[in-house]
Amino acid sequence: MNKKIFVKDLKDHFNKEIISDFLVTQKDLREGTKDFYLRLKLSDSSGSIPGNVWNNAKMISEKFEEGDVVQVKGVIISYKKQYQITINKLNKVPEEEYNLSDFLETTSKDVNKLSDRFFEYIDNIKDVYMKKLLLNVFEDKEFFTLFAQAPAAKTWHHNYIGGLLEHTISVTSICEFVSHLYSVNKDLLITGAILHDIGKVAEYNVRPTIEFTVEGRLVGHIPLGDKILCENAAEIDNFPKETLMKLRHLILSHHGEYEKASARLPQTLEAIILHHADNLDAQTVGVIQLVKGIKSEDAIWSEFDKLNSRYYYVK
Repeated sequence: MNKKIFVKDLKDHFNKEIISDFLVTQKDLREGTKDFYLRLKLSDSSGSIPGNVWNNAKMISEKFEEGDVVQVKGVIISYKKQYQITINKLNKVPEEEYNLSDFLETTSKDVNKLSDRFFEYIDNIKDVYMKKLLLNVFEDKEFFTLFAQAPAAKTWHHNYIGGLLEHTISVTSICEFVSHLYSVNKDLLITGAILHDIGKVAEYNVRPTIEFTVEGRLVGHIPLGDKILCENAAEIDNFPKETLMKLRHLILSHHGEYEKASARLPQTLEAIILHHADNLDAQTVGVIQLVKGIKSEDAIWSEFDKLNSRYYYVK
């Protein structure tokens, strides 16, 4: 059995042939001027790297699917000052022959410290009903374990174990800062920030790639989050209807635009702030993840960002 070479160490094998296992997180069979070629994104717990199959691409493409672990034999090259693998041979690896932990990227931050900070935000809520609501949700140890392990997205930002907790704390931190600049209902804003992506606990599975659950694909995390909110509020005697309505609006509108799957447009000051805080963290971390990917020290541009249709200058 060949020793696993992690993505972060591939630069040490520049211009050399390697054999190692990687998770296929993106797969794209394209038609070139003369023949088909296969463009892949290969990942493990340390990062990701592009890979290309130039010969027999259609035949090789039939051997595996996105989300499979494959053994790659290829050469590490540099193209436009970015490391890539020119793949000469590729085979799917059976599940019993690899260690799942090698391919699951996890937050680089201390989860215990993240958890402590998360509950500090809840402890600082002054509104009795909103604080009770948050404790109802997150003092359920089974639920909080799922929440703390969940990713915040499939591909773009915080798409790793612990990503949802990390993203939620960042958004909440932004909202707390903004609450000192403008006249807002701070408890409402912070509670909405803590709850805004709660539906993602039910939206994604991780095994070993991040995939949508059936419920996640058909319903989505925004309606799922609204459902969790309403179910927990219903367990609290005399929970204020006005407060529930405003919290629901924060969850339902946090994507900001109908074109981006928002159920409603932001129509309160707190909803506008939450939307921009959420987008700020998502877009910033998405770009950070893109530009920190494996590259030569003199790289000038990031990989192409298909979501926003641009490269990023990294000098």
